[in-house]
Amino acid sequence: MFTTGLIVLFLIAIVAALLAAGYFVVRDPGSKRRAMWALILRVGLQALLVLFLVLAFFMGWVKPHGVGG
Repeated sequence: MFTTGLIVLFLIAIVAALLAAGYFVVRDPGSKRRAMWALILRVGLQALLVLFLVLAFFMGWVKPHGVGG
């Protein structure tokens, strides 16, 4: 249950960073720095999520399943 909650929090944070970057591009077109940092944060969160999923797989916290399984 903890693993599922953490994955959902990662996904929410990734979407929030993407929406923030879009907002900064639309509402603050003179300064692209904030949008760039929001996108860097999003990529970093995605990398952390992938690393966490690999760790969770090897620790046995998540189990892969087949299609329709």
